[in-house]
Formats: sequence, structure tokens, C-alpha cells
Amino acid sequence: MNQDHPIIRTENLKKIYGSGEAQVNALDGITLTIQQGEFVAIMGPSGSGKSTLLNILACLDRPSEGRYFLDGIEVSQYSRRDLALIRGRKIGMVFQSYNLLPRLTALENVLLPIFYRREQRLSAEEARQRALAMLESVGLGDRAHHYPNQLSGGQQQRVAIARALVNDPALILADEPTGNLDSHASQEILELLQNLHAQGRTIVLVTHDPEVAARTERILLIRDGHLISDQSNDRRQPLVTPLASAQRTEPTVEAHHDR
Repeated sequence: MNQDHPIIRTENLKKIYGSGEAQVNALDGITLTIQQGEFVAIMGPSGSGKSTLLNILACLDRPSEGRYFLDGIEVSQYSRRDLALIRGRKIGMVFQSYNLLPRLTALENVLLPIFYRREQRLSAEEARQRALAMLESVGLGDRAHHYPNQLSGGQQQRVAIARALVNDPALILADEPTGNLDSHASQEILELLQNLHAQGRTIVLVTHDPEVAARTERILLIRDGHLISDQSNDRRQPLVTPLASAQRTEPTVEAHHDR
């Protein structure tokens, strides 16, 4: 990771769907900069364009117009294949629905990104040790051989975070990471993200929940495809528990109930 440039820089990003009377400007000129080490929330009502923006930042889609620089590399018009390659190297994704493969254990789910990367390949034992270390870092070292349906929702999301971290990405992108969780599990996930940020991780999350955004240090508000507000969060809620606290509460369950 190069420290001489922002991790994210966009210039006049536009995303247009359809044409003529059916044309929709999902993004209409988004210009923003996110520095390395920031913890940023993207907020907005349904249909505001925040998910479209996240998809472009995650290299899952390309803008119709404008430029996107990820860790100093312009990726705006990369092919889908090249976007997939840079996504695997630079980005760790966390989704609302966890996106764990149900027939794989927690350890095997965390191992997947290592197997897919095309550079700096590790031996099977090195990969296993790295994945185990990531699970331990999110408080789930003792759940490595459990399947997703044997874990609570909060535990599944922590497995997903470990998977996002395993290739040491430059950027963590989280899409409504607490959206499927009850209030207790949500607090633990937010504390975990705050700890990761305190360790120097760059985290950008999409949320509609002001309580989630209150944990970040900067809030971007999107409405009708426009960035209408970019404010430092001077009232940011402080980190209240250490990362190791993730081990303390959630028992293994036969099926998760954090809905």
C-alpha cells in the first residue's frame, strides 16, 4: 500500500441506467476523497445511489462517466476480469447477509480468498495458519470447524470479516454489516470494526442507521445520486471494549436468530 495518495479518489462519477425517457441517473457527478486509515459511513435513503456508489468503489461495476482511483490506480474503465483481479488484491468485502458458503466450515470460508489470489501464493499450511489467525483476531478461534448454521448471526458476520481481512487488503468495504443482526450482536460487530480502524485499517461502510454511522469518524450523505454532505463526525461514539471481547458472549447455536 502506498502512503502518498488517498485510498479512494473519484472525479465526477456518473452511473446511468436505461436511455431516453427511461434513463435513470443513479449517480450524478460524485467527487470525493477518502484517505488511508479513515473510517467513513455512506448514508442515504433507499434509491439515493449509495449502493451503486459502493459497487463502483468495490470494483463490482464501472461508472458510465468519470474517474475512479483505487490506491493510486485509475480503475474506471478496467475490464471485468481486471476489476476482479484488483478487487482480490486491494479490497475486503463484508455483506449484510454474510455470504458464507453453507457447506464449508468457518476456517474453509476464510481460506477461500487465499486460494483465489494469483500472486504471493502460500503453501496449504501457511494459508491455514493465516486463516486461523484471522479467526482468532475476531474472537472465533474456537469456532474454526463449525459450519455457518452452527453459528449465530453475529458469529457468521465475524467469520465474514475474518475472510475480508485474510489477504491484508488496502480497503474494507461493508454493506449494511449489522442489517441482519439484533442490537447486541450489532454492537459487537461495530466494536470490532472500530478496533480494526484503530489498528490502521481503512473502512468504508454503507448504512441507513444513524447509530451505526455514529461509530465512524466521517459521514457522507448521498441523495438522488448527488453527494450533498461530507462532514466530520465530531460526536463519534468512543470505542468501549477491546477486540478480545468478541470471544465473551455468543454461544454456538444450531441456527442463527439474529434477524
